[in-house]
Amino acid sequence: MAPMGIRLSPLGVAVFCLLGVGVIYHLYAGVISSRLAAFRSQRTVDLRDLLAVSVEAAELGGKEVKKVREENALQEKSKGKTREGANDPLTMGDLQSHRKMYYLLKNTFPEVRVNSEEHDNVVDNSLTWSQNIPLEIREKIKGGKEVPVEGITVWIDPLDATQEYTESLVKYVTTMVCVAVDGKPVIGVIHQPFTGLTAWAFVGYGSNMHPRSSYSGSPKKVIVSRSHSGQVKSYIHSAFGNSTIIEAGGAGYKVLSLLDTPASDTSPVDQADVYIHITIIKKWDICAGAALLKALGGQMTTLKGEDIDYSGAPVNEGGLVASVGMDHKALLERLPTNRDHDKH
Repeated sequence: MAPMGIRLSPLGVAVFCLLGVGVIYHLYAGVISSRLAAFRSQRTVDLRDLLAVSVEAAELGGKEVKKVREENALQEKSKGKTREGANDPLTMGDLQSHRKMYYLLKNTFPEVRVNSEEHDNVVDNSLTWSQNIPLEIREKIKGGKEVPVEGITVWIDPLDATQEYTESLVKYVTTMVCVAVDGKPVIGVIHQPFTGLTAWAFVGYGSNMHPRSSYSGSPKKVIVSRSHSGQVKSYIHSAFGNSTIIEAGGAGYKVLSLLDTPASDTSPVDQADVYIHITIIKKWDICAGAALLKALGGQMTTLKGEDIDYSGAPVNEGGLVASVGMDHKALLERLPTNRDHDKH
């Protein structure tokens, strides 16, 4: 009598196959995972392209800011009070600019992390990059500069100096984009919608801006916030004595005041030697300026002289000192924060 063969039903065959797949997956899951991780780590972004898109985004947002102001269609609301008790306004200019800037960047580089000061529920997937790289960028930066996407954080301020914007003090108004790589500011763009100036810099490769030929020794001209100054005036007099204090709106504008900016008959930029802020400030306010100054040999640090990390949480609690063309370390040594610390 012939031995009986084992016959599997179609269901049995299916179960057997699934068990085999499960065993294989268990054996090779670690290899697959590491291969996927390696693939993800190979994804890169061309920073020259990202600079060109950042310039385009800042200027596109600036058009919205200018249009809303000229049409007097601000629809102003309040986001509440700052820690210093100042009103924190929100306008249609902020929102319209945010939508243009944020989605131009996200549609072009969908895997890049973009942090904006503003948020709303309007999505615009129609915005696309023009693919134009301005001539002045192509002349200074030859070829692509690839970096892994995981290390990139983009900070955008769709409308810096909103309070001044509502008061029609438009010379202070800027739109800003900053690209940080591994927490360090690398690309900065500051655009003035009402003058047409667009300042940009790529650390290590160049900028369309320059420091001024000279800065005051003593007394210094120190620029501070007109709406978030806190106790900064007495702080500055304690540090530098009989200094000239310039009150101005917008962190972007204050950085431009340290540079050699083109003359404008309608909205001249103040000229300052040092920019100081002693209260909390957000990273989308200062990252672009930090990149510009760094590219030009300047510095923006906390009051204690620490580098500011432009990744993670948006709040910088250490205040800031910004300068270019000056001895930054000597400035820091004169600050009350550091003198008081040295006594202990």
